[in-house]
Amino acid sequence: MVLKNIFRTTSLGLRTWSVFSSVKQASSASVLKRVQCSSYMNWTLARNYKGDETFPKQQVRQYARAVRKKQEFPSQLQDLPPSMLKLEYASVPLAHTVDDVVKKLLTLEFASHSEKLRMKEEELIAKVQRDENDRTSTEVKVAILSARIRNFQEHLHKHPKDKANKRWMLMSIDIRKKKLKFLRRTRYDAFEKVCKELDITYTFPPEYYRRVTRRWLAKKAFCIKVFKEVQKQKAEQQAKERAAVAKREETTSSTGSTKPKESSV
Repeated sequence: MVLKNIFRTTSLGLRTWSVFSSVKQASSASVLKRVQCSSYMNWTLARNYKGDETFPKQQVRQYARAVRKKQEFPSQLQDLPPSMLKLEYASVPLAHTVDDVVKKLLTLEFASHSEKLRMKEEELIAKVQRDENDRTSTEVKVAILSARIRNFQEHLHKHPKDKANKRWMLMSIDIRKKKLKFLRRTRYDAFEKVCKELDITYTFPPEYYRRVTRRWLAKKAFCIKVFKEVQKQKAEQQAKERAAVAKREETTSSTGSTKPKESSV
């Protein structure tokens, strides 16, 4: 009996193994057939397109967007002539008499951006300073800040993701706004001159700086409602007081008219 069971299990195992092996051979044959068909198709395509002929192009799917060109931001350093001497050599008399090659090396043509910016600051300072030696007045500080703010704006136009530069620009704008506000309050004629010479458009700040939120709007609406209710109650109370005064006057007048006149002796 035991041997019979052993023979039966071995025969079942052999049958299942033969079935799986036949399925595996059939799948490998189908894969081989597909590879042969694809290679044959590639060979026929290469045979049909020879020489300078190209394969047929697929339709372009409109995934890519056209590149938008940025508008050119006018630089404040364009009006500086390249033949002008640098700031540290402008007051040296020997720099005006040297060879042309050496003189060219001392001009703004070979100057760095910071040196050109210093020249621009000096040019704006000369427009608004009170005298030749003025370096600490409010007008001079506004001129220096204006040159730096425009330089920050040019840099931000080329590199809009520079957050540190944007922060410095906003800080400089706030400082200049405070100085212009002080100048407008103390010396209005100098304020007008500075705005005109430096091409600054002064805008008045808003009366209310608070950020509008839902909570603030709800609170404001509630306060307005309470105010109107209080005004209504006051009006009713004033009307009652006026009615009481009128009634009192009527009673006094009626009592005065009914009282008998005293006879004169």
